[in-house]
Amino acid sequence: MSTAEKTSNVPRDFEALKAIIIERRSSLPRRLMQVAVFAIENPDDIAFGTAASVASAAQVQPSTLVRFAQHFGYDGFSDLQRIFRERLLERTSSYEERLAAIEAGVPGGSRDAAILDGFLAAASRSVQALAEGMDVARLERAAALLAGADTIYLIAQRRSFPISSYMAYALGKLRVRSILIGSPAGIDAETLAMAGSADAAIAISFSPYASSTLNLAQQLAQQGVPIIAITDSAFSPLAESASVWFEVAEADFSGFRSLSATMALAMALTVCIAERRRQAAD
Repeated sequence: MSTAEKTSNVPRDFEALKAIIIERRSSLPRRLMQVAVFAIENPDDIAFGTAASVASAAQVQPSTLVRFAQHFGYDGFSDLQRIFRERLLERTSSYEERLAAIEAGVPGGSRDAAILDGFLAAASRSVQALAEGMDVARLERAAALLAGADTIYLIAQRRSFPISSYMAYALGKLRVRSILIGSPAGIDAETLAMAGSADAAIAISFSPYASSTLNLAQQLAQQGVPIIAITDSAFSPLAESASVWFEVAEADFSGFRSLSATMALAMALTVCIAERRRQAAD
């Protein structure tokens, strides 16, 4: 392979790198897989750390980081690290900076209409990606598991919380017993301690993952409660605790991420649960 061909095949942004890591995960040597999992779960550590500190945190030798970088076509760790630093710059923009980017991107006409068009386009891309990547057998397993549960526990925080609160509303209207986790009294762990293997849970979290969601999902997994996870990566810590998990890649508009695909999936699961229960009753 020529130098030009090699350069053209190297992923030059974080999402492209993540996609190729996921694609090759089954063929990666054990130590490189260890680095891959650490990199996807701790991108800020890669961006800020030295080769020595990252290697120590990932529990590998510094030379393994170099091999990992070269495996994906980079010259070395510093070249790989640039991808993570650029991601950090993109992800840490303030809301004021995001609004400024929108203003700069509207040459004329109605700015309000341009903003609406941007969000509609992002929503369309998100839903299309979910439709193209959906594994129907996985959807059916999740629906069957949830439909057979005595109680469904709904776990989400921060920007994912509107999804779980909608599901609580819809399941209530459909007369399916559910508990929305998010107690102002701070007794979520105690509430979930009453869950058992006859129940099920839906946990939702996207990078940067809500630590409370991860901890509660891990608690339920240890109690033998089946978990349906909605997250954004095969390397998400939430996927590790799940019986069935869905990867949803939400598009963004000027840094503001859509929830359109996640909401569509949540609505579908909710109705699938109710429909399966209706059929069982008949």
